[in-house]
Amino acid sequence: MDRADEMLSQLRIQRRTPAQRSRWPGWLWSLVVVVALLAGWLLLSTTRAVPVQVAQARDAAVGGPASVLDASGFVYARRQATVSAKITGKVEEVLIEEGMRVEAGQVMARLDPADAQAQLALAEAQREAARAQLGEIQANLELSRRTLERDRSLFERQLVARAQLDQSQAQVQALQARLASAQRQVAVADDQRALAAIGVENTIIRAPFAGVVTQKAAQPGEMISPVSAGGGFTRTGIGTVVDMGSLEVEVDVNEAFIGRVQPGMPVQAALNAYPDWRIDGEVIAIIPAADRTRATVRVRVRLDSDDPRIVPDMGVRVSFLEDTAASAEPMPGVWIPARALVETDDGAHVFRVADDRARRVAVETGQRRDADVHVPAGLSDGQSVVLSPEGLRDGQRVRVATR
Repeated sequence: MDRADEMLSQLRIQRRTPAQRSRWPGWLWSLVVVVALLAGWLLLSTTRAVPVQVAQARDAAVGGPASVLDASGFVYARRQATVSAKITGKVEEVLIEEGMRVEAGQVMARLDPADAQAQLALAEAQREAARAQLGEIQANLELSRRTLERDRSLFERQLVARAQLDQSQAQVQALQARLASAQRQVAVADDQRALAAIGVENTIIRAPFAGVVTQKAAQPGEMISPVSAGGGFTRTGIGTVVDMGSLEVEVDVNEAFIGRVQPGMPVQAALNAYPDWRIDGEVIAIIPAADRTRATVRVRVRLDSDDPRIVPDMGVRVSFLEDTAASAEPMPGVWIPARALVETDDGAHVFRVADDRARRVAVETGQRRDADVHVPAGLSDGQSVVLSPEGLRDGQRVRVATR
């Protein structure tokens, strides 16, 4: 029996445990894979074109007058209105949406006209009743006048007594007075009918002027009132209409520098949403009042653009420019957006786009004007520089992206 067990044990396959296996082939294979992936990534990063946004350097010699003061403000509309109804009622229909353009007099919404139409019908019935009464009095007056003429003729021939003639005269005078009263009642009924018709018209809410709807404030079924109900369940307006042709910029200028600003002064504005877009304008007026809590004076600025990208309440940066006739000699170098500049411990540099490659160019910087920086040397007018070039490398392939 022992001999048989010994023979069986010799026939068993000796398996190696995981700890006994050689790990060098696996490590070598992993290293090969990592090296291959790294080489592929480097190859792609050097051959793949990175999309970038660019701006052109502008010649400082013809870049326009320098800024004497910068200030922040907001775009606002001189002509805007929250349109409401003249009466309290339930909204039956709303015909506007945000962004919709409306013309002056265009119907924006309708209120439930049932009550107003009932008042109009009642006023029309009262007017017809007053006119019918007037007709009856006119007929009786005509009959009384004929009776008076006949009695006067008979009295002259002494065929009737004086009392009968006096009674006929009194009857005519009484009917004349009633006729005047009835005529006034008809006039009052006409006025009441016109007033009731105005009540019906007041259920139709129209645009006060041409503009764009910026807010829709009510829905069908809600109550609307020209005054606040205080409970929060009654709307006070249908929507807000803005005349986009009345857009201006209002900036707050520190009162210590308000002497630098004059009416008619040229300005250059940059919207916070589009910092690389320069908009020319002009100072309209300096508001003759100061804010003592902030020590600022408001200045109104007109923009020489009706671009639809300019909308109310946008933040804007305004540069007040000096007179070109009084400006000094032309400046050397170029102006570039400050977003294109990279400042490190080694100095400042930009990335210039040439032959679909990003070329690093060391530059010196001068004065700053709003979102621009002056580069006296290193760049030429019209050269394209990369905006926000963080992460770019010298010589990397780039592709100019369209906005």
